[in-house]
Amino acid sequence: MYLLGSRMYVNCSRCHVALRLKEAQRCQSSAAPLEQADFLKGAPHRKHPGVTNLKTVRLPEPLQVAAQSILKRAEVKGLTEKAHKLSNFLWSRKRAIESSQLREKAILLEKKFLEQENDIHTDGIDHKLEARIRKKVLSELRRTTYRRSSLRYDEDLGLVYMAARLAGGYAAVFRALNEIKKRDPLFAPYSLLDFGSGLGTCTWASHTLWGDSLKEYVCVDSSGDMNTLAEELIRGGSEVDNAEIKQVYFRQFLPVSPKVQFDLVIAAYSLSELATLEERMNVIFTLWRKTNSYLVLVENGTKDGHQILMEARDTILKRKEEIVHDLRRPSVFAPCTHELSCPKLIKQPVVPCNFSQFYYSLPFSRSQERQQEKFSYLIISRSDEEKPQKTEHWDMARLMAQVRRRPRHVQCQLCCANGELKQLSVTTRLHGKDMYRCARSSDWGDLLPMFQAENDDTENDEMQ
Repeated sequence: MYLLGSRMYVNCSRCHVALRLKEAQRCQSSAAPLEQADFLKGAPHRKHPGVTNLKTVRLPEPLQVAAQSILKRAEVKGLTEKAHKLSNFLWSRKRAIESSQLREKAILLEKKFLEQENDIHTDGIDHKLEARIRKKVLSELRRTTYRRSSLRYDEDLGLVYMAARLAGGYAAVFRALNEIKKRDPLFAPYSLLDFGSGLGTCTWASHTLWGDSLKEYVCVDSSGDMNTLAEELIRGGSEVDNAEIKQVYFRQFLPVSPKVQFDLVIAAYSLSELATLEERMNVIFTLWRKTNSYLVLVENGTKDGHQILMEARDTILKRKEEIVHDLRRPSVFAPCTHELSCPKLIKQPVVPCNFSQFYYSLPFSRSQERQQEKFSYLIISRSDEEKPQKTEHWDMARLMAQVRRRPRHVQCQLCCANGELKQLSVTTRLHGKDMYRCARSSDWGDLLPMFQAENDDTENDEMQ
């Protein structure tokens, strides 16, 4: 009888605890959907505000027709093979080693070879030791140091570049600019500065998105031949002065006055053309001074491309100019959701922060090939507030890899607002129906809300 009473007491206690847990879960679940509904702003889950992905990007019809006309008229022999080789060369290209790094490497090699010589020759004075060590160091430096070769973009190389990079470059820039268009729908730029404009892909992408408001396009490229080709593309591939885009001005040098600003400043695949860190930093400062609203930087999605952008980010956020012409502070708009050190550079081995965009290449035959452009990008805006006031109950996290959709859960790799890389398994039970459906509808490069009401134990450990 005593045992029976004990069991009944235990069962009643368990029921009481279970009821309390259910009540707590009901309270949490009633609050979370309200916050998540605020995030959706009435949009369907597949089009939630964090979606920045685009389907396969096509070149504007006038640009594609003009490019085909120019290439057909030029009759470049072996164009397809040359375009393939140039694409591979540009993708594998690295930054030149800095003088300070070269000196450090030479000192380490000298120490290494000196220790080897001391182990071999333990007695006597070797008067030729210094010359022998110097010769070994120079030989090893020549053998192991990356030798960067510069490119001179004349008309012939410009035509090959058009076949190789016109469509891919346009797709990456269009994807980056489209994020501004979606997240800041009131932004209506009047003026554009395109540094390292090349064939004018940034001008075309900007015109596609903001053609109604843009009234001035300034394209700066040191190559006169590339400027000529870009101008010909705007005229539709003909010599007749019937431009598809009006008010486009081509220059070989940046505007001198620091007070002249542009609403939108873009440098796509241009910083990597500059040989030294000092050159890149000087250009970054100049471009930032000329930015009124948004500065957009795009590079190859390689380690070097990503590191070039992080150099630019640190330069703008941390280094102070002697003379400040615009007191508004810089604010990272994308892809970073924070202004802390990039976690991708801290982790070893270093993996670049890059994104993917599918596009249709220039058709050299009747069919177009669907290709993939891997790129890294950085968007920095000017902010009037010293520190923007946060009113939402969620933080945004960037999806850093393909989303893995599994039965009843979604696996996401995220770069979070606290500067950490995390792997999250999103479920309806732990995160709510709305966030789960948003996660299933998202993909690599999109933003996903992280609601502050969530417990940290729902997240997996930091990515290895």
